[in-house]
Amino acid sequence: MAGNTSRPGATVVSRVLALLGAFDETHRRLTLTELARRADLPVPTAHRLVGELAAHGALARTPSGEYVVGRQIWSLGVLAPVQTGLLEAASPFLHDLYAATLATVHLAVRDGTQVLYLDRLSGRRSVPVVSTVGSRLPLYPTGVGKVLLAHAPERVQVEVLSSLTRITPHTITQPARLRAQLARVRSDGYATTVEEMTLGACSVAVPVRRNEAEVVAALGIVVPSLRRDRPRLVAALQVAAHGIGRSISDGS
Repeated sequence: MAGNTSRPGATVVSRVLALLGAFDETHRRLTLTELARRADLPVPTAHRLVGELAAHGALARTPSGEYVVGRQIWSLGVLAPVQTGLLEAASPFLHDLYAATLATVHLAVRDGTQVLYLDRLSGRRSVPVVSTVGSRLPLYPTGVGKVLLAHAPERVQVEVLSSLTRITPHTITQPARLRAQLARVRSDGYATTVEEMTLGACSVAVPVRRNEAEVVAALGIVVPSLRRDRPRLVAALQVAAHGIGRSISDGS
């Protein structure tokens, strides 16, 4: 939620960005009143700006009168450098992984203290998950998130470990235990979760490295259980991650 955009002198750009920033993973549909409140704007100001954003396709109004992010914003978002080259390089490998496993496959990057899902492939036989393309989830209870957190700067790790919230009965919320797990992620080269984000869903993920050094993304698979297939899934993920890393390194 944006702050103090209603102050005198606030620019139109800052107010528009506050309105767009009012949307997040848990606020995908907002009424005009909710938009104004979350953007810290007077309702008449929000009404005027929202109308212009809707007219240009940045927002769209649902039949029930709520507003959602429009296609124009999505079209611009996919042009972001963090996505274009990485998504193009990763796409064939994600499709190969999905074809081989029929499990939900994720490509994700770190966005501050959250994991941002850039792509997801799944089918009717896949385990139901809460992630969607463009969604953000906490780093610590997700496989791809743990990979990214393990390779994040110390300040990010400190911030995340200072506010661990239980999402399921299996979510790790003890900082010392999570730190030990992150150390194993760095040494083993992969991360796992067992029903920490969603009951009935386990995940395994590996880092994607540029020039075989910098971790720029994480590649993960969600399955019902890791008891038998973990070695096979880790191997498949590592082959795919190496291929993606080589592609983005050659193109950089």
